This record gives sequence, structure tokens and C-alpha cells, in this order.
Amino acid sequence: MSSVVVVGTQWGDEGKGKIVDLLTQKADVVVRFQGGNNAGHTLVIKQKKHILHLIPSGIFHPDTVCVIGNGVVVDPEVLISEIEALKKEGIHITPEKLVISEKAHTIMPYHKAIDMAREKRAGKGKIGTTCRGIGPCYEDKVGRRGFRLIELTNPEFFKKKLESVLEEKNFYLEYLGGSPLSFEEIYEKYAKFGEYLKPYLKDVSSFLWDARNSGKNILFEGAQGTFLDIDHGTYPYVTSSNTVAANACCGTGLGPSAIDRVIGIMKAYTTRVGEGPFITELFDETGEYLREKGGEFGATTGRPRRCGWLDLVMVKTAVRLNGLQGLVVTKLDVLTGLPEIKLCVAYEKNGKTVNNFPASLQDFAELKPVYETFPGWNTSLKGIQKFEDLPQEAKDYLKRIESYLEIPIYLISTGPERDSYILIKDPFQK
Repeated sequence: MSSVVVVGTQWGDEGKGKIVDLLTQKADVVVRFQGGNNAGHTLVIKQKKHILHLIPSGIFHPDTVCVIGNGVVVDPEVLISEIEALKKEGIHITPEKLVISEKAHTIMPYHKAIDMAREKRAGKGKIGTTCRGIGPCYEDKVGRRGFRLIELTNPEFFKKKLESVLEEKNFYLEYLGGSPLSFEEIYEKYAKFGEYLKPYLKDVSSFLWDARNSGKNILFEGAQGTFLDIDHGTYPYVTSSNTVAANACCGTGLGPSAIDRVIGIMKAYTTRVGEGPFITELFDETGEYLREKGGEFGATTGRPRRCGWLDLVMVKTAVRLNGLQGLVVTKLDVLTGLPEIKLCVAYEKNGKTVNNFPASLQDFAELKPVYETFPGWNTSLKGIQKFEDLPQEAKDYLKRIESYLEIPIYLISTGPERDSYILIKDPFQK
């Protein structure tokens, strides 16, 4: 029995979907504990690309139970579409296969409308939200105005509460320049969603407690990345939930003592979608090379990702924030063909070295990266399954990452395919 949390160490898009899919081979239960359909996991299975937004990556393993925890905000229309699309692909989805927390909050149409209206109104000052209604939904959760999924299954309660809430939301929407929404349309649509999802709704805390006590391996899957965390990220250019490992407990209803290991996923370079500071960002041909070769376009939005060299100061902060015990390096193959590769090992401000990831946006503007430069390699990594068979330049690059972060690398991804990886240590082994 072992419980492992997997989190991103950067700004998301680290390749968590593939890694969770690999680790699921040893997991009996895979749990999503925060975020919403603003995150996308891309998997390539038998040369076919699959993109998931809400359902955990483990859904492609027939003997694995997938769980959506209370910390996730759920757009029922997106979730149901995802379920139906997977069924068409021949994936057998039943209430025994997919478990959804009855306490998870519901993204409503007005959440999405408010999200879009705010971004439009903000103009150049926009945050860069995906406009999926995630933030407004979390606001209502904290403001105690939200709808939990279980409430959609009680038509009379849902109707009465929606009448009260929608009046306020329509007033606010008109203030933002939007159009009011129809009560009848929302009620009828979401009551049907509640009926569809009712068989999947359970007490996730009790379910996971029983699974752990019966000796099951549990894998907790974080969405987005450490520096999109509402408390510890590059605020305000962050998401609306806690993305760090500690939220695996709050977002599912299990205590900290139930977690055995925390693993960080790190891309071999750095990317970011949307607005916000990015100290190692590249605006040259190398940045474009990383974007094109790495396929750096958002799985959810399609937006091109900003690309830059690997920032180890940032990742070392993630080690501390998450209590990381091991590391997975993804997209190492994308660096193949570059004449030289750089690692950011510190920042410089007014001629002085800075070794801390700043909290203030103003501080970011004054920092410059301090790089160590490594020779690149031209040898293809395709088919390599042992660390010792990697090009020497790649091994030197990875060893420097380990020595700087002071944690071991457990796994290296060498391509987008499901079987393109090097396993050094099994995270489920104690």
C-alpha cells in the first residue's frame, strides 16, 4: 500500500498526464484534487492523441478507479461530454469506475459569462484566464453561494436557490456589459445534468479511506503547476485554487498522514501560458525552436506557450513548497539538436546574486537570470530505456539538475509516446 502525490513544479503543462498514465500501471485509484476544466492532460496511446480536462488520466486503465475530489470545480456539461466521448472510444465507464465527490462545486453558465465579461472589460490589464468560469466558481464557493453537485439532484432545493442566486448574477452581468441569463434554461439543463451524474456521486473521503485501509495504491493527480497556486504562485497571474501537494488532503478529505510520497513533474525547459512574469523567457530562435519542436500550444486554449530555459531557482522553491522527495523530467527529447543548453541557477539584481523566487511582481522586473551553459547533443533519444545509454551531454545536464535540487530523478520522459521513458525508481516502492 502506498499513496503518492504528483504535482507540477512550474506553471503547468509539465506533462503530468503522460506520467500519471504511466504510474497508473501501479495504482488502484487515481484522484484529481483541484482545479477544473481549465487544465488539459494530453496522452498519446497507440499513436492517437487524447485530451482530458476533468477525468483523471487513469481512465484508460481498465482496472483503475478514477476519482474527482471535492477540491475540483466541475462544469457538468464538459464532464458529461468527456464521459460520452470516452464511451464512444470503447472506454467502459460506470459508477464503479468513475467516482465524483458529491461535495464538488458546480460551474454554472453565469460563472463563464462573468469570467469572459471581466477579461473583456480589463483590456490590457487582463489576467489571462481561460474564461472557463473557474475563478468565479471558486469565489462563490468561498462566498457560500455555490452549488455543490449533490444539490443538482434535488430539483426543488436547486430551483429555489437558483432563483435567488441568478437574480444577483444577472444584475452583476449587466453591470459588466453582459446579457442576463434565462432561469428556465439553466434550471432545466442543470437538473438533467444532476440526474445524469447522480449515480457517480459519492462521499470521496470515505471511499479513499476504505481504499487505503484495504491496501490499495492511490495516486493523487494535481492539475496546473506550483506557481499557479493561489497563495504561492506569481499572484495575481495564478489560478483560483491551491495547486501544491498539501491540497491533495484538503481537496479529497484525507489527512496528511495518508500521504507516503510526493513527486514533482518538471519539464526539461520552462513554459508558461498567458500573462505574468517569466525570468528565463526566450524571444529568439531558440524559444521558437522549443515551441515548435515541443508542440507548446495549450491543450485547453490552443494558445502558444511562452518558452525559456529551465529555471532551477523556481523549481527548488517548488521542492520546498511541496516537500518533494523525487523528480520526473519530461520532454528531454525536445532539447536534442540544440548546440548549447542553459540552466538558470540564480538571479542577479543590481550586481548582486539572488537565490530566492520573489513574491513581488516589481522584484521580478528587476531580476536577470544567471546561467550555467552545457553542450547540447544531436543523438536521438528514441528507444533509450536506460539512463546510462543517454548521450553523455544529456546525463551531465540531468546530474546537474539533481545536484542543484538535492533530490533524485525517478523517471525521464524521452518522447510523447506512452512507452518513451526511462524508469530509474518506482515512486510506489517504499
